[in-house]
Formats: sequence, structure tokens, C-alpha cells
Amino acid sequence: MSQRAAGTADHSEFGQRRRIVVGVGGGIAAYKACALIRAFTESGHHVRVIPTDSALEFVGRATFEALSGNPVHTGVFADVPQVPHVRLGQEADLVVVAPATADLMARAAHGRADDLLTATLLTARCPVVFAPAMHTEMWEHPATVDNVATLRRRGAVVVEPASGRLTGHDTGAGRLPEPEEIFGLASLLLERPDALPQDLTGRRIVVSAGGTREPLDPVRFLGNRSSGKQGYALARLAAQRGADVTLVAGAVAGLADPAAVEVVRVQTAAQMQAAVTKHAAGADAVVMSAAVADFRPSTFATSKIKKGVGEPEAIALTKNEDILAGLVAARTEGTLPASTVIVGFAAETGDAEGDVLTHARAKLARKGCDLLVVNAVGEGKAFEVDHNDGWLLAADGSETALAHGSKALMASRVLDALGPLLAQNRS
Repeated sequence: MSQRAAGTADHSEFGQRRRIVVGVGGGIAAYKACALIRAFTESGHHVRVIPTDSALEFVGRATFEALSGNPVHTGVFADVPQVPHVRLGQEADLVVVAPATADLMARAAHGRADDLLTATLLTARCPVVFAPAMHTEMWEHPATVDNVATLRRRGAVVVEPASGRLTGHDTGAGRLPEPEEIFGLASLLLERPDALPQDLTGRRIVVSAGGTREPLDPVRFLGNRSSGKQGYALARLAAQRGADVTLVAGAVAGLADPAAVEVVRVQTAAQMQAAVTKHAAGADAVVMSAAVADFRPSTFATSKIKKGVGEPEAIALTKNEDILAGLVAARTEGTLPASTVIVGFAAETGDAEGDVLTHARAKLARKGCDLLVVNAVGEGKAFEVDHNDGWLLAADGSETALAHGSKALMASRVLDALGPLLAQNRS
């Protein structure tokens, strides 16, 4: 069996080696660009870093050259025979600017070409991603708001910044999203360049994610293998497509909070039901991607259950309330608006009574939700992995296969189906 040489990246995730330009603006968050550059190079891509002169005040040229393996220039008069101010943009498969400062986005929005980075932005015909980083007052200033709108109108992706600690003691919106989140969004655009339209602007969406833990004693609980990755991908993309998103997160595998998303943390099914019900009241859509436990122990031992002689006692179980069915019932009864779109998830296995789709169709009919995302589960499928596939079943009887790809790609397909239902309900 052949073995890949040490240091050779596996390109299977993207299918081929891509040409990535990483632009770096002059802000304190420039140091985070180093992790982003490394993520691209370790994925096997060819990376050219184009900092502004101000960016080099924060991170040295040698660092960018060492991480990318390519020379780094800021001006249009370096390496003139290669015409880099035109060629780099023409040849790029993706341009990511992180951090994108207020000044840099203003220059890009006005078509300036006064350094190598802005000239490259003018010649690029591939997806272009700006990841803003600045103080809250700068992010919210009408000039920046207009510049962001201009860039988006022209087809660029301007991601929503995170909220948190800024320079000094300031906190608020304007923090650069973490490098792994920027990398994930950029990778999605390599899979699907049109994955991040601003089609959910003005919508309020509640997403549940992860598993629940039903305590047996202070040490043990009943749970499941859900990592929460699919729900987090849905929340992240919905926010980046313009929605106001609340994520009700159960037990997840150490996932970082998505930028521009309100995160509500819960543990048990009862806590998740309370949180989802509360936030659904003002939502346009609820996406129940969490793997909620069907049962909980009937009693809770206040001290750890000790090993005894002989067989342990059987654990009596009590059925948890069905959150998805409860949402549909609330909509029918008028507690939730009739316009609320409800999306369910089903992790299914085939058995003697039918295959995955047979059980999924029955579940859709039983639950009464508008859309049902169906995953076939098993070893290396659905749970605890980064990729997914399945089917999207709609209440109108339509069925759409969801091709194998990243969980971000699946999330984008689900949101594609959600958008028309929201528009229909608003009209």
C-alpha cells in the first residue's frame, strides 16, 4: 500500500489544489491571519499573502512568507515583469481578506487601486470574502454600513463580525471571527460559490443543536452521539445570510460559538424544550436539528450509584415531551403564528419494517412539520463527522436528495429550501 509523503496534504476535501489569495488589513487582528494562512496551506492549497503596509506593522513579512511559502509584496511595482497587480486576481480561485478594516473596505468599495491588495480585488473574478474587524463604533458608522452594502451588492461576501473583546477594554460587535470559522466559510465557497446570499435579512430564526443529557446520578447521564456540528453550521450560515439567529445548544463537542449568533446553553430535554418554546414565540422559523433524548431516567439518585453484589437494578425510563410535535401543535392552536416555518431532523436506520425513507415519510406525516431533513445514521455517518448527506422531505410531498458534502454545504441547501417558505408566508 502506498503512503503519502510526509507533509503532503490530502486534497480530497476540495477535489483539487486551489489558488487562494489572503489579504491582510492593518489591524491588531492581523495576527489571526497567520492561523488562517496555515489552514489553507495545510489543506493543500497554493496561498499568496498580500498585506497592506499597515498590516506589516503588526505581523512581519517573514512570517507571512514562511507560512505561505511564497514571496510577499504590498506595492504594484514589485516583480513588475509578472504583472502581479493583475495576474494574482485573475488567477485566484478565492480571495479572503482578514482582517478587513474600515479603511480597507472603504477603498475597496470605491474602486481604489493604490496598493497590490486593492488592485488584486479589482481584477478578481472569483468569490471574494471580507472578514471585518474594527471597533463597534466604526462597524456601525453609516459610512461603513454603506460600504458593506456596496460590496455585497457587487457580489462580495462580507461576513458578520463576532461580538466580544476588542482592543483595550472595549467589547462589542466588530471582533474578527475565529480563523477556523473564516476558513469554514471560505471552504464552503470553494464547494459552492453562491452559498452565502443575503436572502434571510430581517428574519428571526431559532436553531437547536447537539444532544441532550438526562442525569441518572451526579456522575452519569443518558445521552447520544450528536456532536452539534450540523446545527452549528445551520446557525452560522443563517446568520451570515442575514438572519437574526438564536442557537439553543445542548451537549456539543467543544464547538466555538458562531459569529453574530446568540447562544443559549441547555443540558436536558426539558431545558431545551423551555428555551426553544420561549424563543420560538418571536421567530419566523424554528429548525430543530438537535438530537433530543426520547427518554429520561424516572428518578435521579442524589448520590453516585455504587456497584453492588449481583445484577444492577433496571433503570426505569420516562418519555420526554416531543419538542417538534409540540411546536406544530402550538402553531395549530394559535400559540405560535401560523406563518412560523418549522423544520425537523430525523436520524434514521432501516429495519425489517422499511428503509430510511419509509420511516422518514411516516415521521413527516406524524410530526406535521414543513420540512424534514433525513440522515441515515451508522458507523461514520451523520454523528461525530464533518460531512453529511441525506434527503429533504417537504410537506407538499416533494423529496430532494442532499448530495454528500460538508455539513456547511448541507446547511446551505436546507436554508435554500427555507427561504421560499418564509417568503410565501410573509406574502
